[in-house]
Amino acid sequence: MPTQKKIDTVKTLIDAFPFIQLFRDQIIVIKYGGSAQSDPSLKEKFAKDIAFLFLLGIKPVIVHGGGKKINTILEKLDIETSFEEGQRVTTKENMEVVEMVLSGSINKEITSLLNHHGVKAIGISGKDANFIKAKPKDAKKFGYTGSIIDIDEKIILNLIKENFIPVIAPIASSQKISQPGFNINADLAASKIAVSIGARKVIFLTDTLGVLDKDKRLFSTLCLDDVQKLKNDKTIQGGMIPKVDACVEAIEGGVKKAHIIDGRIEHSILLELFTSEGIGTVIKERK
Repeated sequence: MPTQKKIDTVKTLIDAFPFIQLFRDQIIVIKYGGSAQSDPSLKEKFAKDIAFLFLLGIKPVIVHGGGKKINTILEKLDIETSFEEGQRVTTKENMEVVEMVLSGSINKEITSLLNHHGVKAIGISGKDANFIKAKPKDAKKFGYTGSIIDIDEKIILNLIKENFIPVIAPIASSQKISQPGFNINADLAASKIAVSIGARKVIFLTDTLGVLDKDKRLFSTLCLDDVQKLKNDKTIQGGMIPKVDACVEAIEGGVKKAHIIDGRIEHSILLELFTSEGIGTVIKERK
């Protein structure tokens, strides 16, 4: 490697140093989904990035979705599925597949990848130790899609204290023993978990640059008032609604900043955290 290239590499590390200092010992919740969760190359890079954060002394907590894989399995089984307001309507038949995919194959794949890169990851769902409890969001409209009513944050904090990286499938337990549990929107689950464990940041990986205006230009920074205006004029709509709602809920609950970034970009988490410009949209209480 030429000497100048080596110097440039060191400069990059030095530029990141203030951010590393700032976030060391802080909890950062990362909602993992979209192409970053399905592309083999991006999956590998994601695992390396999370391991890197951990080795820097940052405390990552992963909350994952799995919508694409759930849709694929439902289609193969010829089970219908639909969405309202960007969230899945979860029938009883859907629920069996949702839990199988989220708590089973996806959760364990992420855990295995992280372990492979030298960190201790442990996969759980909200049913484990009953640490996420939920009620129906609207049983007639959404079926077994739930709204979180309680999180036992000690479960996650104890795992962090023991130097584990929690990998959380957004399936919640029910207060009724005969109820199969609830499918929780992963964005909203990440927000609730971030608030409950006192996370400094919550980051949402998506398949878009971030929050875009009507001309498809990126908003690099938004405050809470901006978000409401953009929802009112339909700039923010569809699947972006639960993401920005999750960001707002996190900020109102005490999380300092929420980020929506493009998970299709290699090392997007590191670029957002350790560069001054970042690459996505950051939402905060006020500008």
